[in-house]
Amino acid sequence: MRLGVLDVGSNTVHLLVVDAHRGAHPTPMHSEKAVLRLAEQITRNGDLSRAGADSLVRAVESAKASALRLGCEDVMAFATSAVREAKNAPKVLAKVQEETGVELKVLSGVDESRLTFLAVRRWFGWSAGKLLVLDIGGGSLEVAMGRDEEPELAESLPLGAGRTTRTRFQHDPPTRSELIATSAWLEEQLAPLAKKVAKLGEPDRVVATSKTFRSLARLTGAAPSTSGPHVRRTLTDTALRQLIAFISRMTAHDLAQLEGVSASRSHQLVAGALVAQATMRALSLEELEICPWALREGVILRRLDHSNGADETGGGSARLDFVEGERAR
Repeated sequence: MRLGVLDVGSNTVHLLVVDAHRGAHPTPMHSEKAVLRLAEQITRNGDLSRAGADSLVRAVESAKASALRLGCEDVMAFATSAVREAKNAPKVLAKVQEETGVELKVLSGVDESRLTFLAVRRWFGWSAGKLLVLDIGGGSLEVAMGRDEEPELAESLPLGAGRTTRTRFQHDPPTRSELIATSAWLEEQLAPLAKKVAKLGEPDRVVATSKTFRSLARLTGAAPSTSGPHVRRTLTDTALRQLIAFISRMTAHDLAQLEGVSASRSHQLVAGALVAQATMRALSLEELEICPWALREGVILRRLDHSNGADETGGGSARLDFVEGERAR
């Protein structure tokens, strides 16, 4: 079965195409991205701008054409924090569906956390024991913890790398006072989460996903992506502290020249590093292991888990209805 996942995030619209069937390892066949930075196109009144909505329509239409050309049997399309928090989200979603025929489902932050946790659990397996999973996106920080495929704790906080950059920094590079104030603010914001995590006891394995964590790990010496997904990659608190001292003095333009840092995300790297550091400190973590699977893979795995007669006999795309159904139960 060839499946497509269309992820409308704060920074990019990302189409991932895989060949997969239930019980098998999904094999990536194609990946393409359009950099829209939707979170930066939210107006003062909280709406996604007309230009942002138009660019989203074009990106979705392009992704749909690619999915059809590649022979996808099903495309699961979803949006996260940027669209989720736009006041005019219903109108934007209706516009996308009317002009492209693609129905975007909006995931809650908790759903993001749960589906990312599922992907990490499947990657590491049951032998990993109790997992603590962290994911820094453009708009939010997701944290999940548990022993099963459904986490005991699933939280989403508005502490994404892009959001923190927009709301806390006015200079490029940020000033020393901005760095100090942001670190103190993050510590305050994370205190309630730390108490919740502490109640669940010590994790057996601490795992991080997302582009932000992968970039930070690469900049501290982890293997490049060309080495493949099965190479063990880690990020330590000591290495992260040293990295922040280095990158916090650099402009976004200079950061984009570093290996492992994309030009579309370089402007939010410092904020992402501060969120990572504050989270590790709040949860008393010395080392994180990087997992190559995250939200998109979680969506694929959940879709395969829910393959049934209706889907296999022409019932059409699940379009993440299973996510909403599970939340309702």
